[in-house]
Amino acid sequence: MGLIRYRGGMAAEQLIAVVGPTASGKTALAVRLALAFDGELVSADSRQVYHGMDIGTGKERDPLPGPDGVPTLLGVPQHLIDLVESDEAFSLADWQKRAFAVIADVLGRGKLPILVGGTGLYVKAVVDALDLPDAPPDLGLRRRLEGKTSSELLWELRDLDPDKAKTIDRFNKRRLIRAIEIARAAVAGEEHAVGKEWPHYDVLQIGIDLPREELYRRIDARVDEQMARGLAGEVAGLVKRYGKELPALSGIGYQELVDSAPDAVQRIKFDTHAYARRQMTWFRKDKRIHWVADQEEAVALAQVFLA
Repeated sequence: MGLIRYRGGMAAEQLIAVVGPTASGKTALAVRLALAFDGELVSADSRQVYHGMDIGTGKERDPLPGPDGVPTLLGVPQHLIDLVESDEAFSLADWQKRAFAVIADVLGRGKLPILVGGTGLYVKAVVDALDLPDAPPDLGLRRRLEGKTSSELLWELRDLDPDKAKTIDRFNKRRLIRAIEIARAAVAGEEHAVGKEWPHYDVLQIGIDLPREELYRRIDARVDEQMARGLAGEVAGLVKRYGKELPALSGIGYQELVDSAPDAVQRIKFDTHAYARRQMTWFRKDKRIHWVADQEEAVALAQVFLA
């Protein structure tokens, strides 16, 4: 399998990214590709980095990790899961640094890195080598945002970076404004779009395209499964250890249970439907993504890409 492609005399190491909305089957497809093409998974999920947030973030893994301590699924290594404690700050820039280091290691061992996740800005941070640290303060933007309520700021952040909006302190206007500033800089002009120090890969992006009704059915079934596996207990344990104000508990699947709403399960389903729509809106904007209806189509695309 050739992992190097030459374009214009420059060697480009190859990477596959599997993207799409929550509950669409991204992990299953990524594992299928890893088994077929000797690959390893690199998680691009903003919440799976946290220890103790397992059921609600949809982590899937084998009972025991690999010999190097890295979690596996069907024997396939899964990198960038369980990196920090649930109360630790871990930014997109922090994740990006770890992601590039892991990808370099995977490639160095002759394996195929497969980026998998629904956090659009995290995927973009690697695919487009975003220069995140260079997002300067935007005084005009800050003046506009300072006149908004925390709730209005949270909704604006959800449109730009829905996953960050799930973990940020939703009552901290300063953090909300800075998060919006960073997200806007990351997706805006060319001066913030490409990081000179990061490698640029030859990337095949594969998106899973499901009919909306089928996606909603899968989401609802997964929420029911999560509740049966003990999601309420996971939330209670996090509240006991860190308190209700833990920013990570503001995300979908956690906040509803923290609030102890009688209709919590239905609210989780409804909120996840809305989140999946926002994910698809994000990914549909990237015309480089190849949308597939099943795993066989994805495998065929990968075979051509890696030939």
